[in-house]
Amino acid sequence: MKLYPSYLEVYRSGELEPRIAALEKLLDECTLCPRNCRVHRREGEEGVCKAGAGLKVSSAFPHFGEEPPLVGWGGSGTIFLTHCNLRCVFCQNFDISHEGKGEAVTAEEFADLMIRLQHMGCHNINFVTPTHYSAQIVSALPLAIESGLQLPIVWNCGGYESLEVIRLLDGIVDIYMPDIKYSEDLYSKKYSRAPGYFDVAKAALKEIYRQVGNLEVDARGIAKRGLLIRHLVMPGGVAGTEKVMKFIAEELSIECYVNIMDQYHPCYQAERFPEINRRITSEEYSEAITSAKSFGLHRGFQSIQ
Repeated sequence: MKLYPSYLEVYRSGELEPRIAALEKLLDECTLCPRNCRVHRREGEEGVCKAGAGLKVSSAFPHFGEEPPLVGWGGSGTIFLTHCNLRCVFCQNFDISHEGKGEAVTAEEFADLMIRLQHMGCHNINFVTPTHYSAQIVSALPLAIESGLQLPIVWNCGGYESLEVIRLLDGIVDIYMPDIKYSEDLYSKKYSRAPGYFDVAKAALKEIYRQVGNLEVDARGIAKRGLLIRHLVMPGGVAGTEKVMKFIAEELSIECYVNIMDQYHPCYQAERFPEINRRITSEEYSEAITSAKSFGLHRGFQSIQ
């Protein structure tokens, strides 16, 4: 009989420990993300993300501002991790993602955070920007399982993911929530220092979709498994929304849950780039919705009346 969340089955089969070992090997000369910095984080070296060898957490709480299938009535048990493998010039959480403001935690303390959120009535455990901490997070999972963790894990990432890492997460993560930020390399390099972003994201999302498929919710509307995609509409079309929607519809599924987000506003260093130093217009957002609908997408966003 298949167990849910799926990591319970992986743990009980004995497969989780080999996955942890494989992820920790990738950390030795860090290749946990596509940047392949190959720095020795355990020895204090820093790559592009600036993260160290141990976990560092900014905050952990029931979040009621996430997508409705994650929030329900108990909230999404969100753990904000510091640092990020993307260098977005418009980052709204730059003090966490770029400056690394947070507290170091042990694996035991991290497991306790998960259990505490479960006891608070959250519907899931939501790791925000986990990519560069993949090895450390999964290493802490057995401790949480042994303490009674039984909530779905949400992998809330930026889309710039290592295909090898995503494959190692198969059966561990039930709900993936990646961004697709750009479809044009010019802009991914300019605004996030992420060359080849779209190709990397497409490969990762195809593997994610193979693993978990479309978002599944229970009778109460609470997400249990599947893919939930985020796409932030940006000024002047720099996010390449039409190509993103075409990819999702034609290479994944028109049943994909896609949150087309309208909350872009200039933050951090956006003022250095006049073309993105403004909010989006209602027309730009309407065009994004129309584009999604033209490809048959219909889950996760509100139609413009």
